[in-house]
Amino acid sequence: MVEVEELQRLISHETAFTRAYEFVVKAAGEGSCTLEVPHLPHFERPGGIASGQVFVTAADVAMWLAIKTLRGLDDTSVTTHMQTEFLKSARREPFTCTAKVLELGRRKTFGVAECVSASGDLLAYHTLTYVVV
Repeated sequence: MVEVEELQRLISHETAFTRAYEFVVKAAGEGSCTLEVPHLPHFERPGGIASGQVFVTAADVAMWLAIKTLRGLDDTSVTTHMQTEFLKSARREPFTCTAKVLELGRRKTFGVAECVSASGDLLAYHTLTYVVV
């Protein structure tokens, strides 16, 4: 089993594309991962609304880490398809994003991710497909 600390080290120190978001791995289990997503002013749209790229990246990273809980840290899976439905805005507030693997195949993995506000509002819903390269 991959530990939360190992996943945090991966996104904070070992992977360049994730560092700017300052995600915090809050929980990880077999085929799941929850990230805390801080509010960062440099990712704001006018009016203090979190940019869509923050939701999409949070979902992508959470699923990537959820897959690693099943396949290990050396897994080479990459995103091949992602669909996002934005439901509500996050305005100057942190949120969480939880990804769950629904089906783990030999080469393809399917899953979902939900971004949720601190008050429990569903902000965005994502479906994701990954393939081992």
